[in-house]
Amino acid sequence: MNFYNSFSVSLKHEPMTQEYIENKDFKGENFTEKEFQKAEYENCTFTDCIFTKTDFSRIIFSECVFENCDLSMANLKSTSFRDVRFKDCKVLGLRFDECDNFLLSFNFEGCIVNFSSFYGLKLKGIKFKGCKLEQVDFAESDLRNSRFEKCDLSGANFGNTNMESSNLQTAANFSIDPEANRIYKAKFSIQNITGLLDKYKIIIK
Repeated sequence: MNFYNSFSVSLKHEPMTQEYIENKDFKGENFTEKEFQKAEYENCTFTDCIFTKTDFSRIIFSECVFENCDLSMANLKSTSFRDVRFKDCKVLGLRFDECDNFLLSFNFEGCIVNFSSFYGLKLKGIKFKGCKLEQVDFAESDLRNSRFEKCDLSGANFGNTNMESSNLQTAANFSIDPEANRIYKAKFSIQNITGLLDKYKIIIK
């Protein structure tokens, strides 16, 4: 292969530069019926949008807000979420563990996050407020200084999870093994302390 042929081949494999979209509001759009544009989104809002099974791979979201959106089963392969807020959204079955972990940061309020995975992620200071977190995988993750306010953690998986200084005082239905997780200075309440004792099969009245 001569120089020109090899140069031509290399160009074919050169990734295209993504577009940059800033300060744009998306409202009531259904992206199951049309393709979601590959781009870097900064300070954008997405309201009442449907993203079910949408391909978010390699897309960057910075300081964006998703409100009342359905992102269930979206593809998050190498997706970047940087200081992103999800409010009143359905985020069922999402593999957040497949995201680009560089500057990864997000918070959830009033969301249904069931069956999603945060396996192995560093999420210090993450906040969940009024969320359903049933069957969510938090194993091997760093949740130091996190906050679970009025959240349902039924069946959530905690294993070798760092929860030091986290606040679960108003969380419900969790089961956390103190011997298999780091809970130094984590906050619980008298009402939910039984969630730390499940493995012992004792009866508290």
